[in-house]
Amino acid sequence: MKGFVDKDTCIGCGLCPSLCPEIFEMDDDGKAVAKNVEIPEDIVDSAKEAEESCPVEAITVE
Repeated sequence: MKGFVDKDTCIGCGLCPSLCPEIFEMDDDGKAVAKNVEIPEDIVDSAKEAEESCPVEAITVE
């Protein structure tokens, strides 16, 4: 399972790295980016919470 951020949709609110910093971080352009790593089982819930909480639905966890 990995996280993905649609940078065209992202508004750079910073919510996803605050909910799941192991997977999401803010990029130099002020928008979120997902680290290119497999999501460990123990933080899948946090990654899913970030996906569900994104105000513009820019995050996909699959």
